[in-house]
Amino acid sequence: MALSATLHTFAVHLADIDRGVYEEWETRVARHPSETAEFMITRLLAYCLEYREGIAFSDGGVSSTDEPAVLARDHTGQITAWIEVGAPDAERVHRGSKLAERVAVYTHRDPVKVLAQLTGKKVHRAAEIPVRAFDRAFVDAAAGLVQRRNTLSVSVTEDVLYLALNGTDLSSPVTEHRIE
Repeated sequence: MALSATLHTFAVHLADIDRGVYEEWETRVARHPSETAEFMITRLLAYCLEYREGIAFSDGGVSSTDEPAVLARDHTGQITAWIEVGAPDAERVHRGSKLAERVAVYTHRDPVKVLAQLTGKKVHRAAEIPVRAFDRAFVDAAAGLVQRRNTLSVSVTEDVLYLALNGTDLSSPVTEHRIE
């Protein structure tokens, strides 16, 4: 029998001072059995830091081969933002860059290694695609705090992410790199 996804509920308060985005919402995040807690938290943070009208987790989740972990669509259904998480291959990033006006990669892994697998490969508009990385210890600590029901406060100012997750405060710089 196949294992099913575990649902986690998050009551989210977002104050992204850098972008002028202030929102509150509740969302359910399905964690696929093959997905690590670190990947899930990075996926959720990418969603928060890219929050805009029409944003959603992909329908296929982490097992989708046709969509990124997070995407945004306009009212016509056209993809406007393609947000990859982890260490995507160059082909996926290239495809997303051809389909969407905004493409970004969020990772909890070593950004040097992520960039190494993208650099020199065929990636449409590569120089325009930010690879944003969180501190590994920050992601590990946040992943350890996740429960089935969660309260999450995300504040971003001057490229530092401040996170309050279930009553515990954490912070991490959000370092941005570019594909060469």
